[in-house]
Amino acid sequence: MSIETSAALFEQVDALTENGQLRRLSGAFARFVASVGASSPQLMAVCVLLSELEGRGHSCLMLDELEGDLSGQLGWTSDEWRALRDAAGAWPKNAAAWRALLAGCDQVLPVGDLDFQQPLVLDGERLYLRRYWRDETLVAEAVRGRALGGLIALDAETSTADVRHWLDILFPHAPRGGATDWQKIACAVAMRGKLGIITGGPGTGKTYTVARLLALLFATAERQSGLRVALAAPTGKAAARLKQSIDSALDDLAEKVGSALPLRELAARMGAARTLHSLLGARPDTRAFQHNAGNQLEVDVLIVDEASMIHLEMMSALLAALPKTATLILLGDKDQLASVEAGAVLGDLCHNAEAGGYESETLSYVQASTGQQIPDGFAGDGGPIAQQTVMLRESRRFGGPIGALALAVNAGNAAASLQVLRDSTDGKVAWIDPAQSSDLLQLALAGRTGAAGGYQAYLKMVKNGAPEGEEVVHLAWVKSVLTSFETFRILCAVREGEWGVAGLNDVIEQRLQSAGLLRRSGEWYVGRPVMVTRNDYGTGVFNGDIGLTLPDPARPGALRVYFSEGDNVRSVLATRLRNVETAFAMTVHKSQGSEFQHTVLVLPKDSGGMLVRELIYTGITRARDYFTLLTPNGQVLLDAIAQRTQRASGLRTLLGN
Repeated sequence: MSIETSAALFEQVDALTENGQLRRLSGAFARFVASVGASSPQLMAVCVLLSELEGRGHSCLMLDELEGDLSGQLGWTSDEWRALRDAAGAWPKNAAAWRALLAGCDQVLPVGDLDFQQPLVLDGERLYLRRYWRDETLVAEAVRGRALGGLIALDAETSTADVRHWLDILFPHAPRGGATDWQKIACAVAMRGKLGIITGGPGTGKTYTVARLLALLFATAERQSGLRVALAAPTGKAAARLKQSIDSALDDLAEKVGSALPLRELAARMGAARTLHSLLGARPDTRAFQHNAGNQLEVDVLIVDEASMIHLEMMSALLAALPKTATLILLGDKDQLASVEAGAVLGDLCHNAEAGGYESETLSYVQASTGQQIPDGFAGDGGPIAQQTVMLRESRRFGGPIGALALAVNAGNAAASLQVLRDSTDGKVAWIDPAQSSDLLQLALAGRTGAAGGYQAYLKMVKNGAPEGEEVVHLAWVKSVLTSFETFRILCAVREGEWGVAGLNDVIEQRLQSAGLLRRSGEWYVGRPVMVTRNDYGTGVFNGDIGLTLPDPARPGALRVYFSEGDNVRSVLATRLRNVETAFAMTVHKSQGSEFQHTVLVLPKDSGGMLVRELIYTGITRARDYFTLLTPNGQVLLDAIAQRTQRASGLRTLLGN
């Protein structure tokens, strides 16, 4: 690369960086690649783009996209895109030309060639950072292996007749109107091998189903007392909810099956659900885990909830650490937001779950093991992953205006979405078009007419103080305060700006202080809700955990942050928490795995074309009883509904799915 061309390209890269259009990491990566071998300006430009797209959730760069205009994916203007292309010099005309150029670069490994640990990998028409190519390949191989292994037969000690016998006990009642019992089918399919994927929207009964699957695995295990079950989720909140839901379902099921299965014993032996970081044994200041391919987990069954939140690198680590003999069950809503980091693994695994795609072998097995006949419309050749995937299709909880709104948004039907928002008369759904933030501040204080909420309820409990008594009395009070706080939440689509997390937390805090509900005298104050922003293994708190700051009963003047974990509560001295932020308002991304009685979704005045349908859907489906949309610009909502998340990935191709 000539000195002149290099200077022109990096001058443009630096200008984009200073304007906030590029991460500094992207330019630094391109300079690093240039330092390890002869390079062309086009390669340097591609390095910048690849790094930037990785930061936006893409695991690779599709070469055919370089023929067009990537400004939309990058959040740039078309002029900025053209300026970068012009600075790079002669731009290859098509994917074939790009492939030829890249294959001749010392820093690029074309798959199948000799591997010299090049930082970039070219696999077909996809260019990767090496570690994402490695992770994507590992995930594809591990998942395909588990799925294909399941197509042969049930484990030797488990017959189809055994499965049918127990499923008829666990599902004694047929669905209304002769409908297909997808929950029963999901259990049977998961028994077929070492992989089961159960997807569905809110209220479709994913944890209800997996509790019965656990009972089925327990009933058919060769050694019931030795069955090792682990529960996990990406966040502490989601993990606690998973454990609580499964325990409740197993307890209810134990009443129905009686002495036929000691299900309460199984529930007691499972132990607490854990975050994926905790399960794998995360180590401070490193991406490596204690459990890996050389030191695998000691489990027979692993159930992972909120799988849509799992990014590519984490899924790769999880699959490497999981013995091939263990059964992996993934639960999640494929239509929710994908992970914050690169990859959309659950979406890739079950992107066509609505269609089913079940082959004749699967149809015959389901008929024999459940007595259910999958409708003809779901037959097909969906590939190996589809045979181990079941979508739950009936929501037993999520109906009414909130459910109708979620379905309309998920279908991309803006007109139907607006109709629900405007026509709802029972107060369950409302759209507020504020002229200023005072409307939001009233919501934050006391909810709205017809929909209880706001933060004044828990803050009044805090202000009144804990009742005197023994430790158990104080703990009961803490639980009641946490429960009150968790009934309401304000969710934001963006972090910055007047309608973003940073701005709203400040003005909400000021409003609550002016109402006399809290007294801020420094960073830490009684009643402050906080979200952990980085894993902290010393204190045992993890990214996404939410707690409340309350007085320490054992140390006058000291403050502790209390975190709810299902039926349990744990606390940490406030002064020991280094990476936290105030959480009256939080991003939709961080709310995944949570549910609130009243959810307020705040959209900004201008989205810059970066908001997507999945974000709106995820925000709506956090609401249990009441949902309020607040936006000063209705067009932002319409634009978001029209735009789906599109993440570049080779996983579907590698899976043959």
